[in-house]
Amino acid sequence: MALATQAVILAGGQGTRLRPLTLSRAKPVVPLLNRPFLTYQIALLRQHGVSDIILSCSYRVDDVRQALGDARDLGVTLRYVTEDEPLGTGGGVRNAADLARGTIFVLNGDVLTDADLTTMRALHEARGSRVTIFLTPVDDPRAYGLVETAADDRLLRFREKPGPDEAITTNMINAGVYLIDAALLARIPTGRMVSIEREFFPSVIADGIPSFGWSAPNYWRDIGNPAAYRAAQIDLLGGRVKTSLVPAGEVRQGSWVDPTASVAAARIEAPSVVGADVRLEPGAQVGPYAVIGPGSIIGVGARVQRTVLWERVRVGDEAVLRDCVVGADVAIGARADVGDGLVLESGAVVPAGAVRRGEGTATA
Repeated sequence: MALATQAVILAGGQGTRLRPLTLSRAKPVVPLLNRPFLTYQIALLRQHGVSDIILSCSYRVDDVRQALGDARDLGVTLRYVTEDEPLGTGGGVRNAADLARGTIFVLNGDVLTDADLTTMRALHEARGSRVTIFLTPVDDPRAYGLVETAADDRLLRFREKPGPDEAITTNMINAGVYLIDAALLARIPTGRMVSIEREFFPSVIADGIPSFGWSAPNYWRDIGNPAAYRAAQIDLLGGRVKTSLVPAGEVRQGSWVDPTASVAAARIEAPSVVGADVRLEPGAQVGPYAVIGPGSIIGVGARVQRTVLWERVRVGDEAVLRDCVVGADVAIGARADVGDGLVLESGAVVPAGAVRRGEGTATA
């Protein structure tokens, strides 16, 4: 069986669960520690010998191209396949089929993981599998579709989200990382929406094609909503994700600070990331677990904790930000108090002295 050195990343979703952040930027390239999200998936694939990557996308494609280019700086070849109309997870793979050969990895474009793809590939080959799915256990599987397997890990059934009165037969869910024999992609209909989970995989199982699940205690998180998106960055800062990517900047007492940032009169509590051309005014306090996007200004005596700021955010003097996500070009007035999971859309304005909490989202 040919060694899998090719991958398809499914990056066509509109990111509706991640709104309002995705109103101004495609989900695959929202920043994690000031790097486009997909660079983490690309780095993972490269680490495991996959250097030919096909990006299947349809929404805000220019955002993705601008952020990633051909990814040559990450040591891979990145090619784009675009959809005129959204084709779903199965249709997105089928749309890339003309470029796919041999055994290919397929990744959902909203999953942060450090899965050991080398081990997954070895087990796929040893079993003579034609489809292998990374499965991960979750505490509450009712929020997901379940995947039932036999004692030998052969796939038996995909189940929709169980209702409140239905028995839970497993806590294993589809983690959005697959190994697929590319020849099987011809089974996927063309020119229409197709779900890889609800149509393709069940048909493969029904036809007796060798298909297995693989599970391992690797890090996994779906970043598809704002709370999970912020949590993923805290996990990265806390070292809970094994990745070859490190934040840009110089390491200073456990934080990463870009050499162009002006921080001399401020306090930075580790772990945090301070981006390029950031200015921290005297008495500003950043961290722990803060990510300050390039070009942002944190005012005199302001505090930013467990919070992610995108680019060019202006935080007024003595303002306080805790446990929130702030889009690009947001202006937060002096002495404002923002927190408790609030998500601020790019371009939003918070008036001086205002109190904003995470019951809803603030817009421009």
